[in-house]
Amino acid sequence: MTEESTAPVPWITPSGRYARVLGRAVDIALALAVLVAAYDYAGDHDLLLGALMALALLFRRRRPATVMAVVMALALVQFLLHDPSGGIPAAYAPAAYDMAVLFAMMSVVHHSRTPWMPYAAGGAVLLAAAAATSGVPFLGIEPSGDGQTLLIYWGLALTVWLTAFALHTRRLYAESQAARARHAEREQEQRVRLAAARERAEIARELHDVVAHSLAVMILQADGAGAVLRRSPDLAESALKTIAATGRDAVDDMHRIVRVLREGRGGSQGAGEDRRLVTLDEIEVVADRARTAGLTVDLSVDVGGGRLSPAEEMTAFRIVQECLTNTLRHAGSGAGVGIRVREEDGTLLIDVTDDGAGALAGRASVGKSRGNGLVGMRERVELAGGAFQAGPRLGSGWQVRASMPVRTKTPVATRTSAGTEDAGTTTPVRTER
Repeated sequence: MTEESTAPVPWITPSGRYARVLGRAVDIALALAVLVAAYDYAGDHDLLLGALMALALLFRRRRPATVMAVVMALALVQFLLHDPSGGIPAAYAPAAYDMAVLFAMMSVVHHSRTPWMPYAAGGAVLLAAAAATSGVPFLGIEPSGDGQTLLIYWGLALTVWLTAFALHTRRLYAESQAARARHAEREQEQRVRLAAARERAEIARELHDVVAHSLAVMILQADGAGAVLRRSPDLAESALKTIAATGRDAVDDMHRIVRVLREGRGGSQGAGEDRRLVTLDEIEVVADRARTAGLTVDLSVDVGGGRLSPAEEMTAFRIVQECLTNTLRHAGSGAGVGIRVREEDGTLLIDVTDDGAGALAGRASVGKSRGNGLVGMRERVELAGGAFQAGPRLGSGWQVRASMPVRTKTPVATRTSAGTEDAGTTTPVRTER
C-alpha cells in the first residue's frame, strides 16, 4: 500500500516530490528513535531486535500490515527471551523500543485501504498489551505489571490509534474531495464537448440551408435568364434581380455564421445572438422566389400571430425552405408545390407536397444531394420534440410532414369590433394562395 497525497497545500497536505522526501525523512526518524532506544539496553539481543524493528519500519508505507506483523513477532520473541529470574536477561521486556509496535499500528490505521484493518490493528495491540501485562503461562511469559500498568498501556495505545484514525479520516476526505473535483472537471469538459458538438451541428444545418437553397434558386434563375435574355429582356432582368437579392441574403447569413465561428462562442445562445431572426412572414419571400424560378407554389399559413416562439418559427421556415430547395433541385421548374402550415390543438403542423412534374423529372437534378437536407429537417423537428416523415407520394412527387408541440404564449388582449376587450382573441391569421 502506498500513501497518496491529494490536496496540494504546502506544510498541510504535501504532494509530489516534497511529500515523498518528507515521508522518507519521517520513516528514517522513527527507525532511528527505535534503534537509539534499543541501544540503551544491556541484553544480548536487545540491539538486534531493535535494529530489526527499525529496519521493518522503513517499509511501513508500502506494506503496513506486513510490517506490523513482523514487529509484533519480534516483540513476541523479545518477551520469550526475557527471563527475570536471574542475571541480565537475553532481552528486556517490556522495553522502550517496543514503541515500534505503536508506530506499526499507526501505519496500518493511517495507510489502510480496507475498512476493517484499523480496528483489527488496534484490537491486536490491546490484546498484546493485556497478554504482556498479565503473562502467558503456557508460553513461559511472566506477568510484567498490574492492572494500573495495563490501563496505562491501553491509554497510550488508544491515544495513538485515535490520532492515526483522525489522520486516516482526513486523508480519505481529502481523496474524496479530490476525486469529486476531478469528476466535476470531467463532467464540465464533457458538457463543453457536447455543447460544441451541438453548436457544430446547428451551424452545419444553417450552412446547408443557406447555401443549398440560395444556390439552387440562383442556378435556376441564371439558367432561365440565359434562356430568355434575347427574346424577353424584362424577364431576364427580373431573374437577375432575384439572383442578386438571393445572393445578398445568403452573404449576410454567411457573415453571421462565420462571425460565430471566428469568435469561437460555443452554445446555441451565443450563436443565436448573431443570427438573423426568421419569422413565418419570410416563408412568403422564399415562396415568391421559388415562383420566379418556375415553381407553382400554393401557400397557406394559418397560425395566430404571436403564437410561436422564435425558435419554432425558425424551424418551420427552414423546413419549408428546404422542401422548396429539394423541389427545385430534383423536380425543377414547372413543378407544383403545396405548402400548408397550421396550428391545431397546440401542435404546429407542416405539410409540403410536390407533384414531381417539373422540367427535371426523370433526369439528373441540379447538383448532387446526399440527403443532408432531410437529416437536417429531422434533427430540427426532433430537437423541438416533434415527429417528422418524408417520402415519395403515390404516383409521382414527394411529401414532407412535420408536427411539433407549440409552447403557446399568453394571448394578448385585443379590441373587438364592439369596442370591448377580449383576452382570448388572437391577431388574424396569415393566409396566402
